[in-house]
Amino acid sequence: MKVILKPKYADKKEVNDLSASVLYLVIGLEADDYRLINDNRRPYLYDHKLFDLIDEKEPSNWCNEYGDDGERYAYPPELNKSGFFEDYFDGNKKALKIFNDYLKQIKLLV
Repeated sequence: MKVILKPKYADKKEVNDLSASVLYLVIGLEADDYRLINDNRRPYLYDHKLFDLIDEKEPSNWCNEYGDDGERYAYPPELNKSGFFEDYFDGNKKALKIFNDYLKQIKLLV
């Protein structure tokens, strides 16, 4: 799934880690939010309303789960562990390695 920042949000302070005209790869979904790699190479969640959907094709290996209100959560198997991104942002070495290996796999990190 690929998205681009809507032009009206390009100069907004709350999205200063995203650029206009950049195609971003969505690496997961949490309810209506997109998790993508921002300009600082960090995997943050952003409101889906900030973006135009350019390519809605999702990887076939994503694991899907649904919340009590029908909201969808989807991630690749490597990142689909409860608390994974909390561990990542806490600097957990195992989570950092898993994430960096994932980036290499999808060719976002060389």
